[in-house]
Order: sequence, then C-alpha cells, then structure tokens
Amino acid sequence: MGSGIAQVCAQKGHPTIVREVNEDALRKGMDRIRSFLAEGVKRGKMTQGQMDQVLSNLRGTTLLADLRDCDLVIEAVVENLQEKRKVFGELDQVCKASTIFASNTSSISISAQAEATRRPDRFLGLHFMNPVPLMKLVEIVRPDRVSAEAYAVAKAFAESLGKTTVTAKDTPGFIVNLILVPYLCEAVRAFERGLATREDIDTGLELGCGVPMGPLKLLDFVGLDTTLYIMDVLHTQWPEPKYEAPALLRTMVSEGRLGKKAGRGFYEYAKA
Repeated sequence: MGSGIAQVCAQKGHPTIVREVNEDALRKGMDRIRSFLAEGVKRGKMTQGQMDQVLSNLRGTTLLADLRDCDLVIEAVVENLQEKRKVFGELDQVCKASTIFASNTSSISISAQAEATRRPDRFLGLHFMNPVPLMKLVEIVRPDRVSAEAYAVAKAFAESLGKTTVTAKDTPGFIVNLILVPYLCEAVRAFERGLATREDIDTGLELGCGVPMGPLKLLDFVGLDTTLYIMDVLHTQWPEPKYEAPALLRTMVSEGRLGKKAGRGFYEYAKA
C-alpha cells in the first residue's frame, strides 16, 4: 500500500519521499506508480504532462535518515508490532520534534506503536483503504494521548488528498475491519462447507448487496495472510466465534496461497 499512498500524495502536489528497505523494493514500488499513472494517461484520465508532474513530486530512498525534514511520516510496513516499533524508534531519532507520525496499520494498537517514540502526542493512525488511489476513505485512529493539533493536521492532510475521513478510537479493528472481518469469515465458512461455489458467493454479494467486490475476491486482493493476522488480533481481543479465523483460511496461508500477490488464493492469477 505504500506506493499507493505515495502516489496520491504526489498527485495532490505534496513533495513526497518514498523510503523502501532496499533498491529492488524501491524500484518495484516506483514502477507500480509509473504503471498506474501510465494507464491513466492511456485512458485519458490525465495527460502525459500531468503524469510527469506527479513523478517530479516523488523521490525514492532506502535511508530513513532522508525523512529527517518531513512534516508527516506515514508508515506502511508489514503488519507486525515489533517491526513497526523498530521503524518508529529509528524515525524518532532522526525526525524533527514537530514531525507527526502516522501508522497505516489495519489492526495494531497505535498506542503500542507510539511507545517506541518520545512523541505519543504526535502519533496517530491513518488507515487508507486498498487500492489507495481509488478508494475514498481514510480511517483516522485517535489515541487518547494525541494532541488536538496533531489530529487536526492529520485530518486536514487526508482531506487534501480528496479522501473522506472517519475517526475511530484506538481499539482493534477500528471501524471498518471490526465489521468487515466477521463478514469475510462467514464467506470463507460458506465456501468451506460447500454451500456454494466461490463464484456464486461473490456474485451473490456483488449483485445482492451492491458491493463492488465479492468477499472471496476481496480476500485475494487484500492478502489472505494479512487478513488472517487481523482476524487473530480481533479474536485475541474479543474471543467470539465471529472473529475466529476459518480453518480453510489457515490452511491456504500455510500453503502459500496468499491471494493475488502470490498468483493464487481463492482464484488463480497471472503473475506480472
């Protein structure tokens, strides 16, 4: 999701620095942005000049120290508390005291991440929806210790990207995943029990409930491993059957069937 967040920031005129863990990951991320923009030019959504302007607002690096002068840093690393704390601990040492830190986590406690820094008053959640360039929503996760000023700045920034914001307390799942996860669990259980084909489950929800993407397709798009992690976080907090991950999902993850990014999940995909 990092490339999507960087893209929308650059598209709205914000000078944006993208930091990746190595040159290969950085190249792939920048290539994703270029491909998305080039498709927009092809479809007449933007001009070549506009695409060039967006790219001029982007700069890539592999060094956290290059973020030292940023006013806002949005983290989008793997959904693992220790990894996030490590990154934010290092950022806290190099960024200026006024910098606001935001996590794009879909389930991990914001306050627990903020403990790795000396700025809990300037630390909150900005949870973008995937794919970031197309989805209109950003969840702002507002811990008790974040200042009113930092919250206002983050909200104004998200809205400057053309996003609609909703605000949630710092509890597992926030708003969207708290409600979405039981729905996804039930879809997997229906397929697991042989109640319907994967296609009929997805078509039933798309046409019967008006959702743009059926639940099994959505799982493939988000990533089965990412969704399983979120389910486990929610089930730990609230040990209710509706949050318990289906056995089939665990099996698929253990087999490497992680969804679109792996070339196979509930459906098969051509690898890029």
